[in-house]
Amino acid sequence: MPHNNHYNQNLKPFARSLRKESTEAEIRLWCEVLSKGKTGYTFLRQRPVGNYIADFLSKELRLIIEVDGYSHNFKTEEDIQRDKDIAELGFITLRFSVEEVMRDLANVERFIVDWIEDSQTQVILLPPSMGDFQVS
Repeated sequence: MPHNNHYNQNLKPFARSLRKESTEAEIRLWCEVLSKGKTGYTFLRQRPVGNYIADFLSKELRLIIEVDGYSHNFKTEEDIQRDKDIAELGFITLRFSVEEVMRDLANVERFIVDWIEDSQTQVILLPPSMGDFQVS
């Protein structure tokens, strides 16, 4: 695994400016859910990773959380490619709309916490053909 989780030093100034200009939804998600280890894990805001800047990134969980505003309604293909590129770097992306964060933060938080819990539980899935056999 590359050092420092694919941190892109060249994007640092832009990431810093994005932190200063965070949206209301990003600030709310940060303050009420993700800051100060409230989930049990450390998240970083506006973190350069590869050729992108993640809204929120947890190195430990290999998780990126994005808050998509109105402009993302027109960037579906770009977001799909971005998520694919980020997955190739070893990260999973969870996306929430501004409306979800602002109107239903409790469910956004519940989804994130459930995802974290599920990611920390090793689940072994048997192929369907093995699910019905009997041991004699």
